[in-house]
Amino acid sequence: MPEGLALALSEPGLIWVCAASLVAGLVYGFAGFGSALVFMPLATIFIAPALAVAAFALSALASLVTVVPGAWRAADRRGTLLMIAACLVATPLGVAALRLAPEDAIRTAVCLLTLATLAALVSGWRLPLRGGLPLRLGVGALAGITGGATGLNGPPVILFNLASPGQPVATTRGNLAVFLTLTSLSFVPQLWLQGLAPPRALWLGAILLGPYALGTWTGARLFNPARTGLYRWGAYGLIGAAGLAGLPVFHG
Repeated sequence: MPEGLALALSEPGLIWVCAASLVAGLVYGFAGFGSALVFMPLATIFIAPALAVAAFALSALASLVTVVPGAWRAADRRGTLLMIAACLVATPLGVAALRLAPEDAIRTAVCLLTLATLAALVSGWRLPLRGGLPLRLGVGALAGITGGATGLNGPPVILFNLASPGQPVATTRGNLAVFLTLTSLSFVPQLWLQGLAPPRALWLGAILLGPYALGTWTGARLFNPARTGLYRWGAYGLIGAAGLAGLPVFHG
């Protein structure tokens, strides 16, 4: 057995990390967002933040098959690809913060960003939409920084897309699914370049592919456009529970 695989299988709490991956995939499948907002606070209870970011980024491979094909057809491809490009440029800054900051500081940042995003979603607060292309690039770059540092590349882009006036629900879901999947996958080489993607992390990501794929596949088939509000509030509840549960203050 490869050493990296043996280390991944010996992770304390591996079963709970896999369970978090399953629930995260389920949320992503039926809501179109929120997987990292569920997974990261829960996974970092049991494993180091850098390991969680690298492993979950690799697990996004599952979404290439289960979610992205349909999302690509519905997405605003030009606008989304521009935001992805800006994200790629800025991600190394976030990865550097992940590498240099204390683990508990990253854990706290993950949970606070999760809860702040949830508060914004529930209250109806949205990013202002003036600025055209510069705004899109700025939102993409901000997602790169937050994603590289905490694994949470979604919050800026989620709020931006949900604030787009007159945008169909299918387009919003498509934009988010394409952006989140492709940028998450891009984290892996950038983490590797800064020494944060050892074989142990890659094997853990491979293990998580199974439960995450099952979750996204199930969630996508549960989705019913007539029940968008129900799915959204269900996602909000799971995100809030994860954000609170992951706060380091509750874990000594």
